[in-house]
Amino acid sequence: MTPEHAPSSGPSPAAQGMSRLNPGALSVADAARVLTRIGGVGGKPVTEELLRADIDAGAPTNADGTLNLVHYAAWLVKEMAASGGSGGN
Repeated sequence: MTPEHAPSSGPSPAAQGMSRLNPGALSVADAARVLTRIGGVGGKPVTEELLRADIDAGAPTNADGTLNLVHYAAWLVKEMAASGGSGGN
């Protein structure tokens, strides 16, 4: 497994007092927190439920179930283009 695909592990960054996360392999919970902190969707928080719904709809995940934010963003752009740019979130 390459370092960019290694899952985030150990205590959460908040518990460690650090903000070291791997954007190539975030748990659904960590991805929701990161995406919410950078503005969410239309100013609304990104929830684990929203991400799980996207995963159920075909959003890519790593083999261990983590999310690669770049791959997820590319999937969102593809979905928006397929829906005429209206987006679903």
